[in-house]
Amino acid sequence: MKILIVEDEAALASMLNKGLKEAGNEVTVAPDGLIGHEMATKNQFDVIILDIMLPGLNGMQLCKQLRRQQIDTPILMLTALGTTENIVAGLDSGADDYLVKPFHFAELEARIRTLVRRKTPGNNGQSDLLQIGNLTLNTSTRAATLNGEPVNLTATEYRLLEFMLLNRGRVLTRMELLENVWGIDFNMSTNVVDVYVNYLRKKIDSNPSQKLIHTMIGMGYILKEDKKS
Repeated sequence: MKILIVEDEAALASMLNKGLKEAGNEVTVAPDGLIGHEMATKNQFDVIILDIMLPGLNGMQLCKQLRRQQIDTPILMLTALGTTENIVAGLDSGADDYLVKPFHFAELEARIRTLVRRKTPGNNGQSDLLQIGNLTLNTSTRAATLNGEPVNLTATEYRLLEFMLLNRGRVLTRMELLENVWGIDFNMSTNVVDVYVNYLRKKIDSNPSQKLIHTMIGMGYILKEDKKS
């Protein structure tokens, strides 16, 4: 894999560079956000490992810029800030995963593998279109429509909706959503799943006559049609 590391802490950057190269990856290191932006826009990488506290351009600013430029390379954020609010902010900026320092190198490698698998999944013969009621999701263009009108989704909202559509009619626990949408093992006390489910509800459940996301108290969430007369 070709991996870009954007990290200004020299010791950590060196450790990541050495470890990932020994694992057979091609690694490029950028010492600040501006250089990271230049490298990410002029080259193709399989994964970007991005620190948040960076000189020149911080990680969240860089992530937002890359997404605005339609660069969809999976981004794994590294940070010492591990509260739910920080995690939500990082994911909202367009990151695909979030790893809190300090971390075990084996976990970092596992998350990288998960991001790469998620980026190039096989569809097992399934259609590119997922639909329930008047909601449609095109997994090739990553575009969602509701009643024929476009629905603007963040990267995390898209993954959450896609997973729920692939499992429509089935109750999904919070832990199952965390593992499959975020690819990370949060403490079950976190409310990041509930936060993002509410984000989705505001975008796809505005019609009271057709609710799609339902809370199963004590269990999790289910995506199903519930038309009311």
